[in-house]
Amino acid sequence: MPTAPASGKAREYLAKATEFLMAATAELEAGRSIAATSLAIHAGINAADAVCGARLAERAAGQAHREIIKLLGRAGDDGSELAKDLQRLLPLKTTAEYEPDDISPSKASTAVERAGRCVNVARRVVGSL
Repeated sequence: MPTAPASGKAREYLAKATEFLMAATAELEAGRSIAATSLAIHAGINAADAVCGARLAERAAGQAHREIIKLLGRAGDDGSELAKDLQRLLPLKTTAEYEPDDISPSKASTAVERAGRCVNVARRVVGSL
C-alpha cells in the first residue's frame, strides 16, 4: 500500500541504499554470500523508495515488497529500469533471510551487481532534483 509524502525523504532513502550497497560489497569480498545478498536486496528496496519518493512523492509500505514494482512502473523510464533488477532481487529475500539454504558466491555477486545498478538509477534520479 503506497504512503505519502516521500518526496522529502528521497535523499535519505538514497543514503540508506548506498550504505546497504557498501555493506553488501564488503560482505561479498569477505566471502559472506548470505549477508551480501540480504544487504543487496535492502539496497535495491531503498533505491526504489528513493526513486518513487522523488518521482511520485510516495513509497510502498508494508511487507508486500512487490508493491514497489507497481509504483516503479509509474515512475517513468528510470523506475522501469530499476524495477528490472529489483524484480530479480526480491525472490532471493526469503532464501537469504529465512531459509537454511546457502547462497552461492556467484549468485551473491550477481545480487550485489543488480543492487549497484538500482542504486545508480536512484543516484541519477535524486541527483536531478
